[in-house]
Amino acid sequence: MQAADILEFVRRKPFRPFRITLTDGRSYEVQHPEFAMVGRTTVAIGLRTSNGPDLLYDRLVTVDLLHIMEAELLDVASSNT
Repeated sequence: MQAADILEFVRRKPFRPFRITLTDGRSYEVQHPEFAMVGRTTVAIGLRTSNGPDLLYDRLVTVDLLHIMEAELLDVASSNT
């Protein structure tokens, strides 16, 4: 996948949460535009595992754009789980 493809999801107005699925089957949900930092060849994704303030993430994963198989918008109901 290209950086521009992910940037379309990140810059969407209004923002809608989305899921990135990798070639190995792992997936990551991006709940806020500030949780996806898109570079030329990678994207860093902030992950929340606690119920702290909305704009704080607990850990950061970096994935190579070549390993992103799919990006899809989440339904509002499924993004709250």
